[in-house]
Amino acid sequence: MSLRITLRDGERMIVNGAVLRARGRCEIAVENRVSILRGREIMQPEEATTPARRLYLACMMAYIDEAGRERHNAELLDLLGDLVRAFENEKARAACVAFAEGVARGDYYAALGQCRRLIDHEGAALARIAA
Repeated sequence: MSLRITLRDGERMIVNGAVLRARGRCEIAVENRVSILRGREIMQPEEATTPARRLYLACMMAYIDEAGRERHNAELLDLLGDLVRAFENEKARAACVAFAEGVARGDYYAALGQCRRLIDHEGAALARIAA
């Protein structure tokens, strides 16, 4: 079974570390296991402005940069430890555990999904602090 991805004109995606940009609307069939991120899942370094966003960026890099994975994993552990200590909400801490489990399994794509939840929890916590 192949994975079908539809890209809009100009949309980017990363496949095994290579950045690709669609010229015109296109559909791609991926027929083997690869590391893929679509445009909306890609974070630029300048967007990593909070601890949870920095965690997402480190996880994304571990996912697409196999050669640098050990270095990215060390950064992940430091950042995750900081977040676990900062979060008081049980749901946020559970998302931290789910994130760590994904990384431990080597399932960085699933960990990125958990990290998006952590970004949401962080945003809610920052909003409460600001109010």
